[in-house]
Amino acid sequence: MRLNIVLLSGGSGKRLWPLSNDTRSKQFIKIFKIMAGEYESMVQRVYRQILSVDQTAEVTIATSKSQVSAIHNQLGQNVGISVEPCRRDTFPAIALAVAYLHDVKKVSPKEPVVVCPVDPYVEQDYFKALHKLSNRAEASEANLVLMGIEPTYPSAKYGYIIPENTDDISKVSMFKEKPDEDTAREYMKKGALWNGGVFAFRLGYVLERAHELIDFTDYQDLYTKYETLTKISFDYAVVEHETMIEVMRFGGMWKDMGTWNTLTEAMENESIGKAILSDTCDNVHVVNELDVPVLCMGLKDVVVAASPEGILVSDKMQSSYIKPYVDEIDQQIMFAEKSWGSFRVIDIEEGSMTIKVTLNPGHGMNYHSHERRDEVWTVVEGEGRTLVDGVERKVTAGDVIRMAAGVPHKIMADTLLQVIEVQIGEDISVSDKKKWNH
Repeated sequence: MRLNIVLLSGGSGKRLWPLSNDTRSKQFIKIFKIMAGEYESMVQRVYRQILSVDQTAEVTIATSKSQVSAIHNQLGQNVGISVEPCRRDTFPAIALAVAYLHDVKKVSPKEPVVVCPVDPYVEQDYFKALHKLSNRAEASEANLVLMGIEPTYPSAKYGYIIPENTDDISKVSMFKEKPDEDTAREYMKKGALWNGGVFAFRLGYVLERAHELIDFTDYQDLYTKYETLTKISFDYAVVEHETMIEVMRFGGMWKDMGTWNTLTEAMENESIGKAILSDTCDNVHVVNELDVPVLCMGLKDVVVAASPEGILVSDKMQSSYIKPYVDEIDQQIMFAEKSWGSFRVIDIEEGSMTIKVTLNPGHGMNYHSHERRDEVWTVVEGEGRTLVDGVERKVTAGDVIRMAAGVPHKIMADTLLQVIEVQIGEDISVSDKKKWNH
């Protein structure tokens, strides 16, 4: 049977600042080398690995509206997306995804569904184990089958699953919350497993639980009511009240890429982007998205990350404690991936903003206008077409297009198209946008 898999794609993007932000969470950072000069992100890596194990897999990404453009940019238009209108924790997100599979994708209530985070660093054996987990969920009398990761150290970051025995598949004896390291050692002696948030069930089981806890008729109704739902995790809403639970052991490689410290462990090279490290550096990693060189000398156990959002220079262990400092930073989004390409802010002045826009071949912006700013486009590379106030024209490198406030406009790329966009106005805001039908 095909693999139905729901990837939970959340995150505020703060622990991997400055490469991540409110619209670009950690799973979209291209940091894993695939060939000379080319890199892929966590979500691209996981998606590719799933399809290499099962080309027929039904992949659905449960995510917020702010991540949809980046997902389409990196994975294309064919991947299924269950869009959360707002954040309501994992139970509402999974309930919405299950209703999406049942009502939109027409998946049978008898079919198994696997749920897992979008951002673990794993190898092919993990996805083969997900297939096994799916098959077990279909055949077992248990309503939930969890994947328990065999711990490699006494971590205080994860909850623990205590199985009844040491078999590959066992009934669950109990769950334990995140412990301190000494308690974690005691759990490990009892054969405890990390709870990595990976589990499987028959679709009808969670759909039924969702109807018991939420008053809704179908996917569209649940989507409409989503903002009114109570924030609650899947563990609290379902797992803690279920007695028929099994756990399947997984002993392969599994890493949570949640911090700069753990992320750099998975980097194949010591640097990405323009970087020079002297031979006096030891265990230093650089990720540089700026078009200027970074020089490191005499450093040890340090991570350097540079982007238009800012620059981080940190001891690797200390980088785990970045979040409260980033919370204090009030920075405009300087880079974002969209379904049509990407943009990078070049300069901000009083009354103007300059942006470099890259459109992928065959893609274009929505037809829109702004009430409080004029815009000027200068095409610097490629060929495409503009539509300004209903008039279409071909454009190529060197062409300049001016749009006054209130005039609807769009640009479409026939080849890779790069444009310098200058916004001029006293109140430049992302909210100043009106969409037009065309």
